Amino acid sequence: MRIQVVDAFTSRPFTGNPAGVCLLPAGPWPDDAWLGQLAAELNHPETAFALPLPAGAEADWEIRWFTPLVEANLCGHATLATVHTLRRAGLLTGGPVRFLSRSGGLLTAWAEGDEGNEGEDGEITLDFPSAPTSEVPIPAGLADALGVRPEATFGTGALGDLLAVLPDEAAVRALRPDLAAIAALSLREEWRGVIVTPPAGAAGAESGYDFVSRFFAPARGIPEDPVTGSAHTALAPYWAARLGCLDALTGLQASGRPGRVKVALQGDRVLLTGRAVTVLEATLRV
Repeated sequence: MRIQVVDAFTSRPFTGNPAGVCLLPAGPWPDDAWLGQLAAELNHPETAFALPLPAGAEADWEIRWFTPLVEANLCGHATLATVHTLRRAGLLTGGPVRFLSRSGGLLTAWAEGDEGNEGEDGEITLDFPSAPTSEVPIPAGLADALGVRPEATFGTGALGDLLAVLPDEAAVRALRPDLAAIAALSLREEWRGVIVTPPAGAAGAESGYDFVSRFFAPARGIPEDPVTGSAHTALAPYWAARLGCLDALTGLQASGRPGRVKVALQGDRVLLTGRAVTVLEATLRV
């Protein structure tokens, strides 16, 4: 089998979020232990495994995602990386590609320029379920763990993250959280991770982004995720309501490997749009 490493939500190598992508042969799934071991071997924030489904099935591929420690319920950047890989392999047919996931239901994606390598740099859009936010009291210990007290905190429903709103972009960029404390809080509160977000600063108007975020999930084996597509399913409805804009927002995830995610609300769905670039291709020998 071939395996790829793809940088997602970026058009430049060594930025954005790296994902492993493994296109499996038709048939039964490999053992979960093997999937987890391969994801741990690659040691990227997520590795996506896609299994082709027979003609007439409700989707084209079944997809699963693994962090170095656990199987994930939903992953945006590794799904985008998978669509990019399918496009480069000439496996897209000109219409949407449908993925069946075990917890996120049916996910749809489409790509600009899906004629093999010719269109590999075009944008890719993912259709994911929205994660509306609801305000919750600031959890005990969060301010100490982050090193700053949030203005407000929000639950994200089934997504399982805590969204913490900070006053400005500078505060988010300067964060040096206590990751062990974040992990302990995440286990205590049963969070997947913590999203921190402020409005864009003055640079945003010049550079074309509307809000900023960072994402920490140390309890899931991801100390800081570079660019988190799934987190934007909560960031999109929050910022759409706060900024009064439903269909054209851009988020900058200000990690050490920054990337951008375009978001648009469509009812109870969020469209996530970005680019990807392949940085490695290899043959699995096990």
